[in-house]
Amino acid sequence: MLTAIGSLTLLGLVLGGLLGIASKYLKVEGNPLVIEVEEMLPGSQCGQCGFPGCGPAAEALADGKADVTLCPPGGRALAADLAKKLSVEVDLTSMEEKEPAVAFVNEDLCIGCTRCFAQCPTDAFIGAPKQIHTVIGEICTSCEKCIDICPTECITMQPLEATVQTWHWPKPKERRLAA
Repeated sequence: MLTAIGSLTLLGLVLGGLLGIASKYLKVEGNPLVIEVEEMLPGSQCGQCGFPGCGPAAEALADGKADVTLCPPGGRALAADLAKKLSVEVDLTSMEEKEPAVAFVNEDLCIGCTRCFAQCPTDAFIGAPKQIHTVIGEICTSCEKCIDICPTECITMQPLEATVQTWHWPKPKERRLAA
């Protein structure tokens, strides 16, 4: 019994050491621009940009394969910051600025099909099959994927109520100076 425990411990230590050495010498350096752009993105992995997450979106931005206006949750401010970081020109006049909203489930219409569960990238829904569902507002990224999949159309987007913790002064409108 002690021989088995000792041999497994020794095997674990040797293999762990080999993995540590391999990770040090076989490390692949990534593009530092991709890392910086990914840190600028919201990190919600919502997929509204058409990419499976913020990592692939950052790679596409750094490679010049995607437009800086690709992130709806980031809005105009993120698009302007990305354009500055990537040294590209961008026209933000056509970019729609969405107000913060969360999904709301009308409990009278919900049949508990759980299709919204599978569609939500952040697991913001609570419930069980054939039971009424609800949404955790703090987790919802307002990607609206759940609205398209709901067969009873019981999910709507509702604007967030301003509280003492979430209220901010409205942003001033941009003024263009004549050259």
